[in-house]
Amino acid sequence: MHILALAEPLTRPEYQAFASGFPILLLHAVVTLGLLAAGAMLYALLSPWKEVAQIRLGNPAASIAFSGILLGLAIPLAVSLSVSTSFVDVVIWGAATVVMQLLVFRLVDLILTGLPNRVAEGEVSAAALLLSGRLASSMVMAAALTG
Repeated sequence: MHILALAEPLTRPEYQAFASGFPILLLHAVVTLGLLAAGAMLYALLSPWKEVAQIRLGNPAASIAFSGILLGLAIPLAVSLSVSTSFVDVVIWGAATVVMQLLVFRLVDLILTGLPNRVAEGEVSAAALLLSGRLASSMVMAAALTG
């Protein structure tokens, strides 16, 4: 009877839900973090301003601007993850979100003419405005994902 009493709490619905849901949580998180990393790397490779190289050289403005890339990708990815209903949903909407957000980032760079060049020169105020433009666009994209 003592062994049965120990095993009984593990059959509770809460524990069963955790046991079946936790692997899915891990899978969705790994895929979404992978999409975030892929999006950031793609931006870094395609960006004519080479923020990562500038960060390595100690340019704080480049660090601020690239933070906008990371946060700007993460916000819509987080919303995409929250509205997805399956693994395939996470992959499709996550990838679409990254592609759309990278295009929007390029548009923001074009609209805020000259700011990326000023960031390359180390101007922190330009980086802060660029960061804000990227975050604002990502919040709009995130809202669009919710329908």
